[in-house]
Amino acid sequence: MRAAYIERPGPAAEIRYGELPAPRPGPTDALVDVLATTVNPVDTFVRSGAYPTALPLPFVVGRDLVGRVAEAGPGVPGVRPGDLVWCNSLGHDGRQGAAAEQAVVPADRLYRLPDGVDPATAVTVLHPAATAYLALFVHGRLRPGETVVVAGAAGNVGAALVTLAAAADARVVATASAADAGYCRRIGAAEVLDYRDPALLSGLRSVCPDGIDVYLDTSGRNELESVVDLLALRGRIVLLAGARARPVLPAGPLYMNDRSVLGFVISHATVAELAEAAGAVNRLLAAGRVAPREVVPMPLSSVGEAHRMLEQGELRGRRVVIRP
Repeated sequence: MRAAYIERPGPAAEIRYGELPAPRPGPTDALVDVLATTVNPVDTFVRSGAYPTALPLPFVVGRDLVGRVAEAGPGVPGVRPGDLVWCNSLGHDGRQGAAAEQAVVPADRLYRLPDGVDPATAVTVLHPAATAYLALFVHGRLRPGETVVVAGAAGNVGAALVTLAAAADARVVATASAADAGYCRRIGAAEVLDYRDPALLSGLRSVCPDGIDVYLDTSGRNELESVVDLLALRGRIVLLAGARARPVLPAGPLYMNDRSVLGFVISHATVAELAEAAGAVNRLLAAGRVAPREVVPMPLSSVGEAHRMLEQGELRGRRVVIRP
């Protein structure tokens, strides 16, 4: 079986491409022929060692896949060989990854792909859309009619946040570059502010006169000292990026207004939370509500290059599609 793998954590140049023994499923696993996979920022964190997790070496990189079931154990109910399925939580906590011709997927992390959905389209949105769902509804506790601000709205997770929040009847305010304003409006933003504008904070105060109910930062800037004062009573900030940021948090405005700040990574999501998010992702896919802005097709042998491009900021909203 051909795969993209590492023999030790390190830079993207450590990714090798070659033959590995084919994986074997256990009684509660499915063996999946991989049709498409992709590269997410979290894949680079795991590969580099920045996000510590159990790595069985040699370690196949990658988190997301869409594929066809080749074999299903007796503990995988309702799944048969030939079924189209997906997973977005491989390559973590001792599980081998998705960047291979075949992968073993535990039954409780395996989801059916809706009929008629293109595998290459689906694989690009699985991780961003599931992340957005959990950030908004599990951690952000979003309710209809609330005001949501998405910082970094034109990125992959940011766009999914805008789409999902708008579909939940929230009022969405996006921050993005001026060039991306039209795109953000098309996917559901009621207002778009240029994040480079020196008057951004006053602009947010103007378009959110009753305060911000949920503020989600995918940009990693995490300028919380100013943002906290813009929150409504019981407003929530959800941080999804900025591993090295050390923001200042004003305690008084937080505790005196029942406001909260919390961090979120999908790697800590429970199996039940992932399944809940998967249901929402499948509904969006079936309705054609989520799709990448642009894809970059690459072969399995170029996974290392895809990691490098992502880390160097060369993709900028484009999504890699890798077909083993």
